[in-house]
Parts: sequence; structure tokens; C-alpha cells
Amino acid sequence: MALRQTPLTCSGHTRPVVDLAFSGITPYGYFLISACKDGKPMLRQGDTGDWIGTFLGHKGAVWGATLNKDATKAATAAADFTAKVWDAVSGDELMTLAHKHIVKTVDFTQDSNYLLTGGQDKLLRIYDLNKPEAEPKEISGHNSGIKKVLWCSEDKQILSADDKTVRLWDQATMTEVKSLNFNMSVSSMEYIPEGEILVITYGRTIAFHSAVSLDPIKSFEAPATINSASLHPEKEFLVAGGEDFKLYKYDYNSGEELESYKGHFGPIHCVRFSPDGELYASGSEDGTLRLWQTVVGKTYGLWKCVLPEEESGELAKPKISFPETTEEELEEIASENSDSIYSSTPEVKA
Repeated sequence: MALRQTPLTCSGHTRPVVDLAFSGITPYGYFLISACKDGKPMLRQGDTGDWIGTFLGHKGAVWGATLNKDATKAATAAADFTAKVWDAVSGDELMTLAHKHIVKTVDFTQDSNYLLTGGQDKLLRIYDLNKPEAEPKEISGHNSGIKKVLWCSEDKQILSADDKTVRLWDQATMTEVKSLNFNMSVSSMEYIPEGEILVITYGRTIAFHSAVSLDPIKSFEAPATINSASLHPEKEFLVAGGEDFKLYKYDYNSGEELESYKGHFGPIHCVRFSPDGELYASGSEDGTLRLWQTVVGKTYGLWKCVLPEEESGELAKPKISFPETTEEELEEIASENSDSIYSSTPEVKA
């Protein structure tokens, strides 16, 4: 019996959500951070979407956000010419890293000791977080504003994307190893450490390349312009979203479209699988994040599959049940806590 995908809607942002990232799996579960043009990145429990806190301090749109592996630190990139590092447990701002132009993207090394940044000034910067007063290392070579930066190959190499180019850099020598050129704008880039796979989207194309050599592996064409794509941790599926407000799920091996859902009321800017692969999150122009089940109908997080008693004469219809907290109640809770730099999780009524 086919089950209907019922996403969880995470409200609270007031402008488009342009980036999101999951932490690794910690003893307390995993976590989700979102970047928004409202300048207020938010931290949530990853499997439920429950709001934990809002990082207050930026004076412009936040374009990029990330968490370190164990979710103890967060980093954000903003239009106020700064990147900020935060204590993700207390919510305190740890440091502000001044730039000369808009910062678009940030990424921690696996040990959380270094932060990589990129933005409109076309430079890659590497900050030693144990020496915040020291000048960052700078790598030049891009010809337009940098959209995404990622550490790869156990932090020995760096991947970066500008408008129509993806470049691979050697961290030790700070020199370019190889580059890929595209005939249209690169909209997103994701790095999968297991297997060293790079996921790149441009136009309607979702392309997979080796992160070591940048050699092509395979590519799929979507029915609409794609802004973001993510590969399942087990490399079974990939999900993608873009300009037609829809999320598409594909079989990674065959490229067959398995499902498509329309849940947002605006273009989708970012999509990512959770570290356990049980769900994927999407962020949209409509100001919301939505959480979607990888396997529809599975009891997980706030989703609970309820099967009616077969003895009743009614046709059995599996249902997905949720706590009775409405979006309006969540927004009210968020507004009550908006004066606090970092507040405890709003209670969810069961």
C-alpha cells in the first residue's frame, strides 16, 4: 500500500533559507543548522526539527552555516563581511573573523582546529582557531566570487566552487591541483568522504565526480533547474531540489526517478541527507525548512506509522501521526524567546 510523504515543517525564519548542514552523530543525537537571509542562523535537533536556539550577532544576511562533527561548534558566513565561530552548546559567540567582502561559505576541519572561508573577494582563507589573532593563510586563483568551500581527503586538500569553475587545491603547498569548467553557473557542491565523491549541480544536471581526481563518474538530468543535491550515506539514493518547488528522489545506480514531492511554496535552495540517512532536510525561498522521510511510513523521530485494526470494516489507511504542536504555536514560542541569545528547546506537546 502506497504511503503519502508527510514532511515536518520547521518554521521560525522570516526570509529565504539558503544553506543547511547536519552534524555527525553524537551521544545526544545529531543536529541541524540553517542559514537564512534574516541574519539569524538557527540550531535544531536533527531528527525532529525541534528548535534549540538562534545565534544572534550578524548584521546582514547569513549565506552559509556549518557544524563541526560533534556539534560543539558552529560557523556562519554573512553579508556583514564577517564569518563567526560559535559555541554550539551555550550559543556564545567565540570569535568574529573580519573579511573585506561578503562571506558566502565556511567549513571546519575534522579536528575543528581550522576554519576555511570563501566569498565575494575571490580568496580562500584558512584560519587557525587556536590562534585567532594570527593572520589567515590566503589562496588566490578564482576569477569570480566563491560560492562553496570544502575540506576533503582528510583535510589534505580543498575543494572550491565559483560561478562556473570547481577547483581542487593542495593544502600543504596551497597550489591548484586541477579544475573543472562548466558552461553554466554551478549552484551547489557536496563532498562525500566515504568513496571520495563530489556532487555538483548546474542547470538541470546533477553530476558526480571523483573528489581526488575530479574525473567524472556519472550524471543525471532533472526536469527542472536544480539548486542543490545530496547523496544518501549508503549511496543508494540521491535527492535534489530546485526552481519548480519540488524534491526529486533518484536511484543512484540506475538514475531512475523514484519519487517527487511538492511541499514548499518557493524554490528550494538547499537539501541534505541526515548522517544516518533516515531523512533529508530542505530549505526554501518560502522561509521554512522541511524534513522528509527516506523510507515513507517508518516510525522515526516524530513520525509514527499507525495501522488501523484490520477487524474494522473500514479500508485500512496507514497514517502518520505527529505531536499536536501547530506552526502558529511554534512561531509564538520562537518570538517569545527572540530576545535571548540562546534559549532552551521549546516543549513539544505530545
